[in-house]
Amino acid sequence: GVKHKEHFKKLRARIDILTLTATPIPRTLYLSLSGIRDISMIQSPPEERLPVITQVGNWDDKLARLAIMRELERGGQIFVVHNRVRSIHIIRNRIERIAPEASLAIAHGQMAPRALEKVMSQFTRGEFDILISTSIIENGIDMPRVNTLIVDRADHFGVAQLYQLRGRVGRSAQQAYAYFFHGPSALTDEARARLETLSENAQLGAGFQIAIRDLELRGSGDILSTRQSGHIASVGLHLYTEMLQQAVKDQKDGGAASASVAPASARERIIIDLPLPAYLPTDWIPEMALRLQLYRRIGNIKSIDEIELMRAELLDRFGPLPAAVEGLLYQIRVKALALAVHATHVLMRREQVRVKLPFLASVNRELLALTLGDDVKVSRTEAQLRAEDDRWQARLLEILEELADKISLVSALSL
Repeated sequence: GVKHKEHFKKLRARIDILTLTATPIPRTLYLSLSGIRDISMIQSPPEERLPVITQVGNWDDKLARLAIMRELERGGQIFVVHNRVRSIHIIRNRIERIAPEASLAIAHGQMAPRALEKVMSQFTRGEFDILISTSIIENGIDMPRVNTLIVDRADHFGVAQLYQLRGRVGRSAQQAYAYFFHGPSALTDEARARLETLSENAQLGAGFQIAIRDLELRGSGDILSTRQSGHIASVGLHLYTEMLQQAVKDQKDGGAASASVAPASARERIIIDLPLPAYLPTDWIPEMALRLQLYRRIGNIKSIDEIELMRAELLDRFGPLPAAVEGLLYQIRVKALALAVHATHVLMRREQVRVKLPFLASVNRELLALTLGDDVKVSRTEAQLRAEDDRWQARLLEILEELADKISLVSALSL
């Protein structure tokens, strides 16, 4: 899809593009949430449309047979998705064994075009009860008689793929069912999160919530298209959007900032890497859209006063703060203090908290170390705090506050 959109953009220098999608990919959603693209949602389902009942679990022959027989008894058809051409006949033998009453057909992308067309036409006419296929059915298929979907090894699919597959059933007034079966081995955390997202968001119009969760899981990406160009290629999409937001803000404030001053987004890029949980738990704030909104607000905090206001708001709205939320607010506090002293990194390595400060090469480091305390070592590039016990968190804040209070004095300690 990216190549096609880029092709249309090349036809005209200025062109308006309307993209319709059930689940925007993380990059597209990020562009919308960043304000670069407008976004609107169609949330009214067709009349008589019902949510697809979704179940997730290990492959179960009894459950699969129950699902197949229920659909056959009401005169419907079934999709069975197995996304490996080499082993698709194995799943066919399995289905034949558990549901010998059903007639089966196989469809996949490696078939000859005419043979594939013939199978699809026969299935559309109702000559087969079950179509065993790869994921080629995820787009462009509208078969109202098919109202049961069984996906084998669903843990190998992405969130958007599973959502698209689920959209192949339930396209009439009939109640539809989707079964996402995974393998017998333990799921990875990422695979479990993907499947939980589908089971938790089975309501009509859930595509936006699923896309937000996909953004949380995969990140926003760092490219604009398959081939970057111009300034975006030089700085990356994430920094580019930050710079664009800053430019818009400067215009709204009455004019662009001085050319001699770097954009705020560029000045404020800092890496915080501390061994603390820092997130909004799903069992504390279940709604994904609300969590994303709060993440954005917390990420835009610039002062200690704002952190305290956010803490009070979270406590009032959601109750006592879990450890992960305390960790998140702590790291935002560290970031605010670190920005005040022009630090570029605050990270934990080998039981040492390291605060990288670009001005250390030109100051009296011995005097600075005496000022900060015996547990702090100052090198040409960083201040190092021993983190041998749990007191390092409070101590780190003390050091950053000390540096912030005396930043003008520290800058004057030049050799």
